Amino acid sequence: MLKLLDHLEEGLIAFLIGAATLLIFVAVVHRYAAGIPIPVVQDWLLALNLSWAQEACIYMFVWMAKFGAAYGVRTGIHVGVDVMVNHLPPRGRFACILFGLLAGAFFTGVVASFGASFVWQLAHTDSTSPDMELPMWLVYLAIPLGSSLMCFRFLQVAWTFYRTGELPHHDPAHVEGIDQPDLAGVVDDLHPRGVDRKGNGR
Repeated sequence: MLKLLDHLEEGLIAFLIGAATLLIFVAVVHRYAAGIPIPVVQDWLLALNLSWAQEACIYMFVWMAKFGAAYGVRTGIHVGVDVMVNHLPPRGRFACILFGLLAGAFFTGVVASFGASFVWQLAHTDSTSPDMELPMWLVYLAIPLGSSLMCFRFLQVAWTFYRTGELPHHDPAHVEGIDQPDLAGVVDDLHPRGVDRKGNGR
């Protein structure tokens, strides 16, 4: 079930990135090509109404950002300042990291709750977007859905960390398909070191 959720999350983000990029490209080309005085072609381009493209791209980027934030929690790609945490004793490090994860879950859960309430109220109005005339509650639905998923990801990471002492780790230098050099003996001071529930270092 979690694998299916992971694939849906990644697929939605990839689709939104691709669709927004393609739509922006088409809109820019259309804007400049419509100014070229080519008989018939210019008339056809001017007849195409792409005034909604900018609004659609904004909404797609909002949805992408909300679900991308949840993906970032799951994969460990969010930026974190952990210099002080890494210098704590193992028990203190364990407690501090777990507290941070649970605080993140609490915050995103509160945002999801207030977002759901806001969307529910908005759904009972006639509010629509200016260009696409979409019901605005559909646009703002990204807040409770994305925040709920982010809350779940915080809890998922917190539970895994509580059981194993391991955090998701993302290596920005890693490139798929390229063998990594042997870094045996190299000390990694950039990420929190793993600790188990008893506070023993790993």
